[in-house]
Amino acid sequence: MPQLRLTPLLIAANVLIFAAMLLNGASLWHAQNTIQLAWGANFGPATQDGEWWRLGSALFLHFGILHLLLNMAALWDVGQWVERMYGTLRFAVIYLTAGLTGNLLSLVANAGAAVSGGASGAIFGIYGALLSYLWLERSSIHPGEFRWLFWAAMGFSGATIIFGLLVPGIDNAAHVGGWIAGVLMGVLLIRSEPGIVAGPQLGRWVSGLFFLFLVAVIVGQIPKPAYRWSEEKQIRGEVFEFLQEDAAITRNWDNLLWQGGKKGVSADELADAIERMVAERYDQSFEELLALPIDGNLPSAPTVEHLKLYAEQRRDASRAMVEGLRARDKTKIKKALDQARQSGKVN
Repeated sequence: MPQLRLTPLLIAANVLIFAAMLLNGASLWHAQNTIQLAWGANFGPATQDGEWWRLGSALFLHFGILHLLLNMAALWDVGQWVERMYGTLRFAVIYLTAGLTGNLLSLVANAGAAVSGGASGAIFGIYGALLSYLWLERSSIHPGEFRWLFWAAMGFSGATIIFGLLVPGIDNAAHVGGWIAGVLMGVLLIRSEPGIVAGPQLGRWVSGLFFLFLVAVIVGQIPKPAYRWSEEKQIRGEVFEFLQEDAAITRNWDNLLWQGGKKGVSADELADAIERMVAERYDQSFEELLALPIDGNLPSAPTVEHLKLYAEQRRDASRAMVEGLRARDKTKIKKALDQARQSGKVN
């Protein structure tokens, strides 16, 4: 029975997740940050607000078809080699450890402000493990083959990191963190086989301890997030509910004004209906917005302030209209209508 290989399964998982994202609104060429966040991208305020699982889920998210194809081609190319060298289980440990370490370093380097995802940090870790294996087992490899494989892997790693420094939008910190973790884990996890002399035990200990030290330093340097993602999600939910409520109130107001132009509807009846179905509902919406614990650093904070002003103006305009109808004051009614129009449309 053939042994199950992890490399093609990882590629299949990445492709299937990308296809699922496409079916749920992601773009073929470049997915929006909002979609990536919803699917589990690495993002400081969210990751550090108790959603640490994003360090792992981000490894399976890609921002477009080109991003996916480049990563999967590299994974197919190097993954099969390294999986045979280390075995499937150790290969899985290297892949995940490198990916998680790269995403941790990304939080530090980007100060938690970047929305990042992709398998490249884990793939760089695989290249790092390949280099460790080739160097430690160089005495068992033909010199010509060693030179070709070793310098090809070094060249790819170096060129890709330099490319990441030159092109904006590439999370080079995840690449570097993944590569270093892969080198260290490659030394730690290299296996002994008949006829092959494994790396000295001292090297394993040094590599393992240095990796733990590296992770501790990275974790200690993670900056405090600018805001809490749970609060931002709460605010966005409240904004969405307000927009729905505003649309319903506006429809009611328009219908009442249309009905008020018909015979048989008294000014007092119209005033009571506008007070109940417009003014009171805007007053309630305004109070709910006012009660929100707004942190000025939240991205949605300016939107909430705008909505507060909008709801207050609409409430005051509807109250003024109610008073004008009850007083049979056409001037006041016209002024209230103008005030409602000047409040503009919520956006």
